[in-house]
Amino acid sequence: MESITAAIKLINEVVWGTPMLVMILGVGLFLSVGLRLMPVLKLGTGFKLLWSGRIPDKDSDAKGEISPFNALMTSLSATIGTGNIAGVATAIFIGGPGALFWMWCTALVGMATKFAEAVLAVKYREVDAKGQHIGGPMYYIKNGLGSKWAWLGTAFALFGSFAGFGIGNTVQANSVADALQSNFSIPVWVTGVVLMLLVGAVLMGGIKRIADVAGKLVPMMTVFYIAAGLAVLLMNLTEIPAAISLIIESAFSPVAAEGGFAGATVWAAIRFGVARGVFSNEAGLGSAPIAHASAQTNNPVAQGLVAMLGTFIDTLIVCSITGLAIIVTGVWTSGENGASLTSFAFAEAIPLGNYIVAIALSVFAFTTILGWSVYSEKCVQYLLGVKAVIPFRLVWTIAVPLGAVSSLDFIWLLADTLNAMMAIPNLIALALLSPVVFALTREYFLKKREIDAELARRGK
Repeated sequence: MESITAAIKLINEVVWGTPMLVMILGVGLFLSVGLRLMPVLKLGTGFKLLWSGRIPDKDSDAKGEISPFNALMTSLSATIGTGNIAGVATAIFIGGPGALFWMWCTALVGMATKFAEAVLAVKYREVDAKGQHIGGPMYYIKNGLGSKWAWLGTAFALFGSFAGFGIGNTVQANSVADALQSNFSIPVWVTGVVLMLLVGAVLMGGIKRIADVAGKLVPMMTVFYIAAGLAVLLMNLTEIPAAISLIIESAFSPVAAEGGFAGATVWAAIRFGVARGVFSNEAGLGSAPIAHASAQTNNPVAQGLVAMLGTFIDTLIVCSITGLAIIVTGVWTSGENGASLTSFAFAEAIPLGNYIVAIALSVFAFTTILGWSVYSEKCVQYLLGVKAVIPFRLVWTIAVPLGAVSSLDFIWLLADTLNAMMAIPNLIALALLSPVVFALTREYFLKKREIDAELARRGK
């Protein structure tokens, strides 16, 4: 086991080195500039489309299996999980408060990345043997870049097949088991078995059942967690300005050791801020477009506007609340790490705060396991065909209890490494297909302006 861990650490250092950080932030910045900051400027438009797309229109000729709203909820079910609770805490524990600043930067450019991913996913999606729409990086690489790039799509599907068992399955199960054992004294194997049964029951219904469950659980638990987090911040309202100042200052200067905090360099803040930011919102990984490819829509840009909200909600809202709660309560110097650090922060400010975090983490992690099952399943289907779907679901379900009783440190390391390996083919494809994204976006907003002008003329 030690030799395997050492090998993965070596790979991790390579794939999460400076080139990867430049690629993630660089591609996101390139897309943001190419889109003329549209993802940030058109947030309101995205929320309007999200609200209007809550229920599939049975009379519409739009193609797809799930509503645009449920496509985003499926995507969010995979992103709002341990990354928001344990991942943010880990970033601050290792990189200091400045890591939160770099998470924000990753999210701001990541909105453009997520937009482009969804646009391409809908543009180049296919219909499988069961008549369902399928898409994602492997399909927009194959159909958008041509046969000479087919190996890149295969590489993504291969990495995605295995990455899901780390980031979307075992990491989530392990975090739930740890949280429930710490707060409710529930044995980890019990948590693993219960999670396995719940996951199996939902998975066998396919993406429609997963989307339905996500469409109900994700909004409810997100509001619940945000409300609890805001209560923590209100209890420490006077500390917020100092916390924000500390975050910005720490992003550009080393943080000295204090209390249980070992100190951090600027590089550590950048490295773990970006890594945990990507782990949380998944912008650039190419996972979310797999869900958005199933959305009922005829316009790639419209779904892209909905998709980019996932990064905004996940990181700029949920992760920010977690990070600020840890910093304003002062527990970031306590020496605690992961979900325990977040629980400590909530417990310091509000009654039963640690139980609130444990419950939120458990539900978020459960929905993440469901959301990522879709991603890995589609990757496996791309490689092996429809016949592999049922066997995959069985293996995925069995992996849940195994993750619950495994080593947390090893699982985090493995998930972190696989994240980067997924991102590489996707980021290359996004850069090469960016002209398609820019052209479709210009066309969409030009038509929208023409329609708005015509409606205004008729109104007069």
